[in-house]
Amino acid sequence: MIDFAKGDGLVPVIIQDVNTLQVLMLGYMNLEAYNKTIKENWVTFFSRSKNRLWTKGEVSGNYLQVADIREDCDSDTLLIKAYPAGPVCHTGSTSCFGEETAKGFVYRLQSVIEQRINEDTSGSYTNALFKKGVNKVAQKVGEEAVELIIEAIADNRERFIYEAADLLYHYLILLKFKDLKLEDIENELKCRSVSG
Repeated sequence: MIDFAKGDGLVPVIIQDVNTLQVLMLGYMNLEAYNKTIKENWVTFFSRSKNRLWTKGEVSGNYLQVADIREDCDSDTLLIKAYPAGPVCHTGSTSCFGEETAKGFVYRLQSVIEQRINEDTSGSYTNALFKKGVNKVAQKVGEEAVELIIEAIADNRERFIYEAADLLYHYLILLKFKDLKLEDIENELKCRSVSG
């Protein structure tokens, strides 16, 4: 159980994007804010400047939906992985630490692909390709792999990046077809690195 006594009733809370793993912000919670966060599944802090509970996004609309909450080894700090509804920082930046990066975007793309397929989004290339079946999706992955190889041999950096992105995008659709996620592939690679 989290120890609120160590910090005079407050504990620091690190917010991390569940998809990109980017650190978004740091806030503080008291027991009441923690309980409200658990109950409503939206991140609520104790604002030291306002001296009250403050649900992130109550003014901006950029709420933080809770995906996972963990406490550190000393039980005096929380890590919350969340789905941000928009920029987290009041400056309009993704992160309060000013870090704008594409690292981890593939996980967000994986979620978008899944959403377009699950919601049967009309006019979506992703959804239309998925509906054509596994053979068509696998064929598309093969075509993109060949195009990537051609650009690798041609030594055209821009075209290579473009084709690599196409291959990864179509590979994510194929993973969805097989009911797998990037995390499953990462786990396999992790197991291989431990054993070999």
